[in-house]
Amino acid sequence: MLKDLGKYIFMIELGYKYIKIFKQTYFHPFITQKYAYQELSKARQEYSNQVLDFLNIKIKLIGELPKKDKILYAINHRSLLDILVMENIFSKNNKSGAWIAKQELFNDPIYGKFFQYSGCIPVDLENKKGLVRFFKTIKRTLAKVDDMNIYIFPEGERYNGEGIKKFQSGASKIAKANNLDIVPVYINNKLEKVFKSSPYKEPYTVEVHVGDITNYENLEEKYLKFYKSVKEKKS
Repeated sequence: MLKDLGKYIFMIELGYKYIKIFKQTYFHPFITQKYAYQELSKARQEYSNQVLDFLNIKIKLIGELPKKDKILYAINHRSLLDILVMENIFSKNNKSGAWIAKQELFNDPIYGKFFQYSGCIPVDLENKKGLVRFFKTIKRTLAKVDDMNIYIFPEGERYNGEGIKKFQSGASKIAKANNLDIVPVYINNKLEKVFKSSPYKEPYTVEVHVGDITNYENLEEKYLKFYKSVKEKKS
């Protein structure tokens, strides 16, 4: 009980500290959008690495991130730790970018400001006008930021079952509309359970698998093939 309370207090207090840091960049009147996304990405990565250090969670990357940028990373979704784990990997590979997040997360009373000011891009799936705005924002931003990557959970929400939840169409549509290559990523742990058991006395290692670059066509089918190849290697 006290262990659980301690980690939540740590994450929330650190989160509010970083909201102040994000806002300095978010509201800065004289920096380019490219520089802003680079700085916001670095700050998110710093936050994520501090939380993972506190929880004593280490990351083992299997595969390599591509050197090029303007990539859409399609990642399976199990837990709030997924973002922290990926930001740790991005920090080690000098990557900057933006997370696609549901509008409801921006409305959250605790973490809403974190999502708003850290450079995440909101999408309201229930609002047609909002969806049009969302796709225009993505296109406009990618036109101005030549090294920006897009991070998305194609399942659309956390999934605690076996395998992969059916993909929503957003990832493919974003990649197609903006001529983005896609890199599939599979986090090979049920991170909700990992998070509940943290912090650990001994380091706990999370495996993250990175697949080959692909395109938007038949994305779910390709991702499932990648997922099965990961599972076959593990068995």
